[in-house]
Amino acid sequence: MSNFDQELDARGLNCPLPILRAKKTLTGMTSGEVLKIMATDPGSVKDFEAFATQTGNELLDSSEVDGEFHFLMKKIL
Repeated sequence: MSNFDQELDARGLNCPLPILRAKKTLTGMTSGEVLKIMATDPGSVKDFEAFATQTGNELLDSSEVDGEFHFLMKKIL
């Protein structure tokens, strides 16, 4: 995962903080830009899937690396 415009470190944060921080960061981004999010909360996998559906942003990738969850989210609106 190397094609992104901004990075958000949400490691150590529990629901709903990773989503809230991602929402705030995406608000300041331009349509088409990609945000990389790193989280440690296992619930964040389902949270970011639901967040993408609800907001219309596109979840490009979701992966787990050594207990960390990495997401790439593209701002659509």
